[in-house]
Amino acid sequence: MPCSWRTSDLQLLLMLTVFLVAANTSLPVLVDTKAYLSCPSIVLTNGLLTIWEITLRDKPFCIRTHRRDTNETIETNCTDKRMTWPDRPDQIPALQIDPVAITHEGHYRCDVAAPDGNFQNNYHLRVLVAPEMTLFQSENRTAVCKAAAGRPAARISWTPAGDCVPEHKGWGNGTVTVQSTCHWADGNVSIVSCSVSHETGNWNQSIELNQGAKTSKPPIILYSILPVIILVIVGFVWLLKIIGCSRIYKLKKTEPTPGGEEDEMQPYASYTEKINPLYDTTNRVKTSQVLQSEVDGMNLHTS
Repeated sequence: MPCSWRTSDLQLLLMLTVFLVAANTSLPVLVDTKAYLSCPSIVLTNGLLTIWEITLRDKPFCIRTHRRDTNETIETNCTDKRMTWPDRPDQIPALQIDPVAITHEGHYRCDVAAPDGNFQNNYHLRVLVAPEMTLFQSENRTAVCKAAAGRPAARISWTPAGDCVPEHKGWGNGTVTVQSTCHWADGNVSIVSCSVSHETGNWNQSIELNQGAKTSKPPIILYSILPVIILVIVGFVWLLKIIGCSRIYKLKKTEPTPGGEEDEMQPYASYTEKINPLYDTTNRVKTSQVLQSEVDGMNLHTS
C-alpha cells in the first residue's frame, strides 16, 4: 500500500472492494437547527479510511477524506464553513451542519474502508420550514386560512366542510404558501375551524362567521345612500333654525314698549317749539295777553 494516497485512488479502492454494507436514510431537519450525520458503526481501530461525499444542488461535488494511519484530512470543493467534523475524525468521523440552511438539502454519503470490507451510510437530507398560519374572514360567511412559506407544502382542512377553493404559490427558496378560501351558505353554521398539518407540527384555529345578510348588496346600497340621508337631515335642521330665528326677530320688532310713543314724541315737540315760526308767534301773543291782564289788575287796585 503506498504511503500517500490521492482522493481518486481512495475512491477507486472503495469501488473495487467486494464486500459492501450500505444503509440508506431519509433525514428531515428543521431549518436553523443542527444536523448530525454519522458514519457506519464499526470498531474505529479497524477503519482505515473515511470519505464523505456531498452532493448539493447548484454546488460542486464536495469530498472530505480522512486517513487513520497518517491522521491526514483532505477536503476537495468543500467551502461551506457550516459543515465541520464535530470531533477528531480519527475518533468520531461524523459530519455536523450548524446551522442548517435550505441550501444544505441534498445527498450525503459516508464510506468507511476496513480490512473486513466497506461500510456505507447514505443520507437524503430534507430541510423543513414550518409554515406561518393565519385565519381571517374576508367577506360575509367566507373565511380564508393560509399556511405561508412552508417546506414542503402544508395541508389545510376545515371543520365543518364548506365550499372551498385552494391556492398554491411557490417561492424561489423552495417554500410554498397554501391558501384555502371557504364559504358556508348554511346560516346554521356559526363557528368554523381550520387545521394546518405539516411535518414540523399541527395547528388549529377557529373563527366566528358573520351572521348578517347572505348577500352583500343591501350593505352596499345602504352605504351609498347614507351620505344623502345625513345631508337631508342636516339641511332640515338648518332650515328650522333659520325659520325660528326669523320669527323671533319679527316679534321683537313689532312688539310695543311702555312709554315708547311718549318718548318718540318728545324730540319732535322740542324741535317744533324751536323751529316753527307759527308756534313762536302764538307764544308771544299769549305772553302779551298775560302782561296786559296784570296791568289792568294793578290799575283797578290803585283807583
